[in-house]
Amino acid sequence: MIRNANREDLPAIVQIYNETIPTRMVTADLEPVTVESREAWFFAHDPHTRPIWVVELDGHVCAWLSFQSFYGRPAYRHTAEISIYISEAYRGRGIGTQLLQKAIEEAPSLEIKTLLGFIFAHNEPSLRLFARFGFETWGHFPKVAELEGIERDLIIVGKRIV
Repeated sequence: MIRNANREDLPAIVQIYNETIPTRMVTADLEPVTVESREAWFFAHDPHTRPIWVVELDGHVCAWLSFQSFYGRPAYRHTAEISIYISEAYRGRGIGTQLLQKAIEEAPSLEIKTLLGFIFAHNEPSLRLFARFGFETWGHFPKVAELEGIERDLIIVGKRIV
């Protein structure tokens, strides 16, 4: 079940996010974040224009997707970055596919014409997922992040929706 996140979901959202940090595949954060540190981020999301969705299975939040305004300037109001995070125990079940499909389908009702994804070049599963939905490489930033002493590239993928 995919639904809008509520404040009570924030601990699960943070837990899932923190699970990804040690993998050095998904986020540039190097240390776990706290629920308190993510509250402003959570409340900055508007369910009508920049929602956070959660996936609930077996009574537990196991994944989430967020829409983030791109670059914070009015001229970019129809462009959003999407981020997908899936709990390790639930990966490989098609949840990312379902979330990305819903994001593409719902983008017009959110007044989004362009979707972006910021993905580390070594995160091949995420790059493959976005490519399956027609996202193309729009940017390549070589060696802009350092994870565990290894410099990593960032790939920006994009898709026009309308």
